Amino acid sequence: MPESTVPVAPASTGTLVAESTTARGRRARIALRGLQVLLALFTGIASAVPKLIAHSSAAESFDELGWGSTGMYIIGALELAGAIALLIPVLQSLAAMAFIALMVGAFVQVAVFDGQYAATPLILIVPFALIAWVRRDSNTELLRLLLRR
Repeated sequence: MPESTVPVAPASTGTLVAESTTARGRRARIALRGLQVLLALFTGIASAVPKLIAHSSAAESFDELGWGSTGMYIIGALELAGAIALLIPVLQSLAAMAFIALMVGAFVQVAVFDGQYAATPLILIVPFALIAWVRRDSNTELLRLLLRR
């Protein structure tokens, strides 16, 4: 058996689960969790809070879009919910995928109205895509939980 994996008891779906036991695997898991925490803090504090407290910079952007304060509060609440979901194991991949969609929308908005910071949402897509891909097994677990009666 390879040194990098150790079999663990079969999962409830009947598949064999293996987890990396190497120092490199542990460091990778810690780094990814750290990235998730960093992105959750960024999206929760730096992005959602200004919208939820109706900071003038956020209000002006949404007024230009024609969405007004209602759109601003909805996006702020979704960002805050997504930031929290990034930290919940069963929701982490879904939250990352939702943030990718949000970043695509942010890119379109920034590119149309300003263009100065258009690269920022595109850059943020990369770590969200990494999280969505690496944590994709949580989608199966979420589906299993939702279908359980």
